[in-house]
Amino acid sequence: MNAKDVTYLPDETALLIIDPYNDFLSEGGKLWPQAKEVAEGVDLIAHMRTVLAAARDQGLQVFIVPHHQTVPSDYLTWDHLSPTQKRIIKAQTFAKGSWGAEWHPDFRPRERELVMNQHWSSSGFANTDLDLMLKQHGIRKVVLIGMKANTCVDTTARFGQELGYHVTLIRDAIGAFKWEEMSATFDINAPQYAHAILTTDEFVGIVQPQPHAAAS
Repeated sequence: MNAKDVTYLPDETALLIIDPYNDFLSEGGKLWPQAKEVAEGVDLIAHMRTVLAAARDQGLQVFIVPHHQTVPSDYLTWDHLSPTQKRIIKAQTFAKGSWGAEWHPDFRPRERELVMNQHWSSSGFANTDLDLMLKQHGIRKVVLIGMKANTCVDTTARFGQELGYHVTLIRDAIGAFKWEEMSATFDINAPQYAHAILTTDEFVGIVQPQPHAAAS
């Protein structure tokens, strides 16, 4: 869909910030060494800040969609751990009570911005209250930013489309561990389900009113 064909009205649109943890987004985070190359390559933090600021300025509802915060006893009795969950156990990523499981300072929710129940795997919808809370706030369109492209962002976006939401991805406000993961998401997967794939500049240009041209 062309950017000029999309609208984002405040009473029906929510910005979903996926997993804005220090472990992902901050120097010193457990996953930052893996995320750094792509994050710096797309100027991820600056673009996420810009999208969030535009959403707040225009009155869009903001939802934080966080991954489960890990404790050592997690998964010990589970039958079917995913490879990612096995890595989380070993590294204690997003460990509850740790600095790594705190929000990146630029993406801390403000009053009336909502933090959803934590997701255990990749989907922000599965086994959480996200769908319920979106519906309770009259949301029909969701705009996704955050981490990471080929897992939690892609899966949450797909699930959202399956539930009937209009889905937008902001491609330079989403990060990953490898450029191949970005390509898999934005060049192969997302064009099959996303209603819009925009840059930060395109999104801001849509949601922020443009000044009228001076009369000649």
